[in-house]
Amino acid sequence: MRAHEAGALHGDIGSRGPAWLRTPEDVNALLPGLWPRSVARGADGAVAVAGLSVRDIAAEFGTPVYVLDEADLRSRCRDFRAAFPTEDVFYAGKAFLCRAVVRMIAEEGLHLDVCTGGELATALSAGMPPERIGFHGNNKSVAELGRALDAGVGRIIVDSFTEIDRLTALALERGVRPRVLVRVTVGVEAHTHEFIATAHEDQKFGFSLAGGAAANAAFKILDEGVLELRGLHSHIGSQIFDASGFEVSARRVLALQAQIRDARGVELPELDLGGGFGIAYTTQDDPATPQDLAKRLRKIVDSECAAENLAVPHLSIEPGRAIVGPAVFTLYEVGTVKDLEGIRTYVSVDGGMSDNIRTALYDASYSATLASRASTAQPMLARVVGKHCESGDIVVKDEFLPADVQPGDLVAVPGTGAYCRSMASNYNHVPRPPVVAVRDGQARLIVRRETEEDLLALDVG
Repeated sequence: MRAHEAGALHGDIGSRGPAWLRTPEDVNALLPGLWPRSVARGADGAVAVAGLSVRDIAAEFGTPVYVLDEADLRSRCRDFRAAFPTEDVFYAGKAFLCRAVVRMIAEEGLHLDVCTGGELATALSAGMPPERIGFHGNNKSVAELGRALDAGVGRIIVDSFTEIDRLTALALERGVRPRVLVRVTVGVEAHTHEFIATAHEDQKFGFSLAGGAAANAAFKILDEGVLELRGLHSHIGSQIFDASGFEVSARRVLALQAQIRDARGVELPELDLGGGFGIAYTTQDDPATPQDLAKRLRKIVDSECAAENLAVPHLSIEPGRAIVGPAVFTLYEVGTVKDLEGIRTYVSVDGGMSDNIRTALYDASYSATLASRASTAQPMLARVVGKHCESGDIVVKDEFLPADVQPGDLVAVPGTGAYCRSMASNYNHVPRPPVVAVRDGQARLIVRRETEEDLLALDVG
């Protein structure tokens, strides 16, 4: 279904669920590809992460709560570093950013992409080396650009002619020569695997390739000589499982590299192919490993460089979701179970669209499990919904839960590390949940729960 503006009641109705969802043989089973690597059921039937029971987490920190498996996140950083040992791996901070995560990815040798002043402030306050920070964004303010220059940010991805002029003026004032990449809109839309030259250039990001703006931006920077043009950047989408989109993108952006060389006699030394690598939210998803991604991306770049007679540039990638997404699950408490006979069963939890807007916003699919105990009841097709005043407040559209699920049970939803806490809101004046990191059986709070006092502190009326 596509989320209906008037709410879920106006969308699909029925109790069969999607075609890919199968009735489980064991409703208590945890599918390894969906959960952090240390998650398992304990002898008492409760889900545990790094040896710590979710019942203990809920008792200490309350629900809803985002639970981060620190060892899992670090291992995914290492997987990308091992797969891309000579390339730069930039963690995309927009997926989820806090000071503890900044320190983790810095300690694991990754770089960091930020796209606002707030993200930059978080990175700097956590001690991220500024030379390992990249600054994205389609509308960076003069203040944000000035702060980036003053901090010594390693690269700035320029997104408009206005930004080039702003940055040039600021660089001249400060007597610095910042490194920049030009973001190129290559006309590739990875979500639908459509590679049309112009149709997907109607967006706010980057310089148009087909219209010539990308080439003109590069020529402007080179001719003025104030900014140091290091290379080109492209980003084709999110939740990508097929490398064919990267192949088309690389071909087009490297053709522009060749055009710049032929016109100005300069071979740009860097190329950033962006991120968007997909993860498994449900059994229908089959993501590539970092090793497979590295092999395919190198083959694409080597082939296209050979075709254009270009030296192979230094490659960068920007995984965010692929690192933090699978490392986190959200833990909720069930408040109400409502059976609409012949339609579906609604399991209402104490969170919802304020802590995970992706289902309502993107029609995203998630999985769920009864986490506080094991059950011998038969599987029941259910819809996990939130507590907000919207019929479209859905967390998991369709999932098999035990038929005896009841108020007070804990339900866990995996794959919530990316774009859940970072896009969380205070809709209905609900305070945002905390983030708890677990390692070696110990939990620590890394982002505290908001309180009603926090909400009222902003209300000066």
